[in-house]
Amino acid sequence: MRSRPTAELVTTSFDRLAAWAVHAYTASGAPLALVALVAVAHGGYAIAFWCMVVATFIDSTDGMLARRFRVKEVLPTFDGARLDDIVDYLNYVVVPLVLAYHAGLVPQNGWGLLVAAMPLVASGYGFCQTAAKTSDHFFTGFPSYWNVVILYLYVLGWPTWVNTLWLVVLSILVFVPIRYLYPSRNRIAQKTTYVLGVIWSILVFIVVAQIPTPPREIAVASLFFPAYYVALSFWLHFRLPRTADA
Repeated sequence: MRSRPTAELVTTSFDRLAAWAVHAYTASGAPLALVALVAVAHGGYAIAFWCMVVATFIDSTDGMLARRFRVKEVLPTFDGARLDDIVDYLNYVVVPLVLAYHAGLVPQNGWGLLVAAMPLVASGYGFCQTAAKTSDHFFTGFPSYWNVVILYLYVLGWPTWVNTLWLVVLSILVFVPIRYLYPSRNRIAQKTTYVLGVIWSILVFIVVAQIPTPPREIAVASLFFPAYYVALSFWLHFRLPRTADA
């Protein structure tokens, strides 16, 4: 009995246009990073944080669109994952760390520059690891959530030495192969994570909307989600077997 030939992928002009539109959507995060950096230079921290919020929304939705419109199959010669990493490095790492130094969250001297540079180097290393995202949908090492970290350091108003300690410790954790949940791809407790994530997003929206006088008590209340995320990630790391690429 003859086997049926595998059907070839048929792409139309609409498929290609849609795929390029998804890549343009991802790339739109880069101009947002530029606007954020210019805003930081002029002390417009609220604008910078809003740019990071919008960039995070784009990053949270472009993967879904990419899968919906089969961009890998339709445009096999274009590496959308690399584009995504470049834009993410700008918005999740460069912009928040420039803001941290400019806003005085770290010492305003050479030591402060060194501290701000640590996440830049650590995340550069993290982004280049082939196992940065495992096949079972975990991040390896502390993910580059520096936009979230800097938002909390800015709002909570801790002393610079406390901020410095957080940045140093988290930079080191980038190199520690603990697996952290990849919420949009990993189905473990996904509904619970989504519900809690929406509540957290609303609280963060309220906080950012009131910068430069953000409500500290709401920021503290919103810490429930980062605590949940880290606790769940650590529990899963030590409970589930590692894949070969972890």
